[in-house]
Amino acid sequence: MEEKDRTYISPGAWFALTYPLGWCESEDTEDSFLFYNPDRWTGNFRISAYQGKSRTYAKECMEDELAHTRGAKLVQVGNWKCVYGADSFQENGSWYTTHFWITGQDDISVECSFTVIKGESAKVAEEIIASLRVRKADEKPWKAVIPVRVLEINIINEAYDWAVSTIKKQLTKDFTGSEADIDRIQQVMDSGRFKSEQRQVWESFGIAFGTILVNEMDGMDWVTVIDGKQEYPALRFADTGVMVYPTKLIWEAVRNGKPCKLKDEYLRIRTEVEKAL
Repeated sequence: MEEKDRTYISPGAWFALTYPLGWCESEDTEDSFLFYNPDRWTGNFRISAYQGKSRTYAKECMEDELAHTRGAKLVQVGNWKCVYGADSFQENGSWYTTHFWITGQDDISVECSFTVIKGESAKVAEEIIASLRVRKADEKPWKAVIPVRVLEINIINEAYDWAVSTIKKQLTKDFTGSEADIDRIQQVMDSGRFKSEQRQVWESFGIAFGTILVNEMDGMDWVTVIDGKQEYPALRFADTGVMVYPTKLIWEAVRNGKPCKLKDEYLRIRTEVEKAL
């Protein structure tokens, strides 16, 4: 992968692709993934993948599109044979064009679209499609660390909001996500209010602790870990090997009946970051 690109792996690891540095994933529909440049809009790229019951499902979807869509034609994009078409439309006084491609492999059909100002190039979308990988049914599960996805951002936000609300309610003190709040998380953890088997509770406190790390350590950012069938948020310091797993940090200690002193963990992680620098 070139340095200018970022990797995306879909939930369930059906497909992977690379997209330009500076672009990001954004909220879209449940089965569609949207990418664009938030600083200088050059188009919206969307991709969806669908699994059929037969090994020829992708081929059948392409043939159906060719037969029933006016103007559709076969094109080659990188190593992928695609059915391509385009439609132009007007919105708020401006003209746009949506380019679309249908491709895939075996039982996985992939649909891509790229909406730009009419007349603008679709080259960047073709480069994304050329980078596409579709996981075969008999292929070993992928393992990777990628920029945090919208799916994990939502998990992080929900867990953090719950933890902050719980801490404020119990201690009647504010929570700002700073180092000083580590003691507050610890106080609620040690209160005896929560049972050891309440996994979501301990994972949420871990997310709150992870947010403090992001706020206090410049270069520490959320990522998504793909480890076979497991997919979860984690933290990585810059482009180093320093990794922190907030959802596991507290939960694994609690379920094994071991103490978890967050202040000690914070100092340990800070030492690792300083060594990496």
